[in-house]
Amino acid sequence: MFFGIVLIKSEAASWFRIYEMFQFKSFHMFGIIGSSVGLGIIVIQFIKRFRIKSFFGAELVIAPKERSVTRYLLGGIIFGLGWALAGACPGPMFALLGTSFTPILIVICSSVLGTFIYGVLKDKLPH
Repeated sequence: MFFGIVLIKSEAASWFRIYEMFQFKSFHMFGIIGSSVGLGIIVIQFIKRFRIKSFFGAELVIAPKERSVTRYLLGGIIFGLGWALAGACPGPMFALLGTSFTPILIVICSSVLGTFIYGVLKDKLPH
């Protein structure tokens, strides 16, 4: 709930702000995304260097990612196109639903269907 409130209050779930970002007219969304990426880098490095444990005492292990420019570019382009068409990425979709923006149900159902289709075709796709 806190995350949803932050998304709504920061206007990160605003279609207008997302539209501005894709037209490179405003720094607002780039600032939010950039600060999130920066904070994520700091937290991950903190976890790795100080060997932080979970609440249950288990060591947190972050597996290295397979490096592949093509798959990240293709995945990013598909994600960005979906984000641009829907006007929301996965996090804000549910925050928008919480604000009674009911047309987002079409986007949520479509994203669930797309995830299901990917699951069915996953073994047949090049990774």
